[in-house]
Amino acid sequence: MTDREDGPELGKATRLVEAGRKREWVSTPGTKGAVVNPPVWRASTHLYENSEDLVGGRPNEDGHFYYGRRGGPTQWALADALTELEPGADGTELFPSGVAALACTLMAVLRPGDELLVTDNVYEPTRNIALSMLRQFGITARPFDPLDPDAFAAMIGEKTKAVMLENPGSLTLEVCDIPALTAIARDRGVLSIIDNTWATPLGFPALQHGCDITVMSLTKHVGGHSDLMMGSASAAKPVINRVRRQAQFMGQVVSPDDAALALRGLRTMSLRLERTASTALAVAQWLSSRTEVAAVLCPMLPGAPGHELWQRDFAGGCGLFSFVLKDADIAARARLIDALELFGIGFSWGGFESLAIPFDPAPVHTLRPWPPGIDEGSGLGVRLSIGLEDADDLIGDLDRGFAAMGAT
Repeated sequence: MTDREDGPELGKATRLVEAGRKREWVSTPGTKGAVVNPPVWRASTHLYENSEDLVGGRPNEDGHFYYGRRGGPTQWALADALTELEPGADGTELFPSGVAALACTLMAVLRPGDELLVTDNVYEPTRNIALSMLRQFGITARPFDPLDPDAFAAMIGEKTKAVMLENPGSLTLEVCDIPALTAIARDRGVLSIIDNTWATPLGFPALQHGCDITVMSLTKHVGGHSDLMMGSASAAKPVINRVRRQAQFMGQVVSPDDAALALRGLRTMSLRLERTASTALAVAQWLSSRTEVAAVLCPMLPGAPGHELWQRDFAGGCGLFSFVLKDADIAARARLIDALELFGIGFSWGGFESLAIPFDPAPVHTLRPWPPGIDEGSGLGVRLSIGLEDADDLIGDLDRGFAAMGAT
């Protein structure tokens, strides 16, 4: 723990340990010692020294007491840590959920009359924000095919002010060429926003790949224990200042207790990502050999759609992927999922426990009905979130599920 002088760039795991542990976050002024973790500062009221101090005000940046809605040392330490982990970022704003981070970020950069282009395989709540909520404020949105950069370039018009990206795509896990798309956007003066929850900056440093704002659901990998809800947006100045001001207008704030939980989860995130990605790859390889499976949608898997781009642009992955059943109906898929003992049935992902939920790939896209290279299957999918269990145990559980699926 230190306010480190400039020197050789630290490795990812070391950065996770050191980030957000400035001496002012972990010690009391005037004392020589320090604690390992920033204390939980619970306070709605921040006091001024005197009337002159009150009149002088405080800068609108983390690290300056003002009022509880602007956070305190616990929240500032988390925001500082996330900024340190995102190369190219000057600041991070925290939100009570990932969806809140997405909605507030979009409202910060768009105005009535503007247009947003949103990737066709985006997270469903993001699609709803873009195509429904923003419409109430006079902002239009159109989906685009993330696998067709030329068509994307042709869609950009005078009113286009931002593009919403996600890589890989939600549920169907296509990998798009982010550097190519962001270069097109930047050349036309369009801001690029990405939901980078899947890979985190450890696996995909989004700002270095041309994005202007990177949003994460901290509920997932950062929290890691399925016990908190939180989101973040990170960017360079002056863009992060626009996001911060919008968040303050909307009264966005996170609990210091939840921030402390997120900081705790952050320290082990690299280990958990490596373990879940490794186990997911083993499970994906096993699934690819099953006759009941039409396709495994896992960009980490050699031969899977998007694997080459994943190898080029990503430094790591995670435990989230999907597969499509070949010959099954809804009842058969339900038998498979209901027979699982180690996979819970529930939304979210990125926790220590494995989860499985059904999804139907066809309705997910409006422009491209299937991921590339897949022209067969029942049209029924299963999304898996691989946790920290042993790979052999999860494979055995899925084997029981397939046996139940085939039973009549």
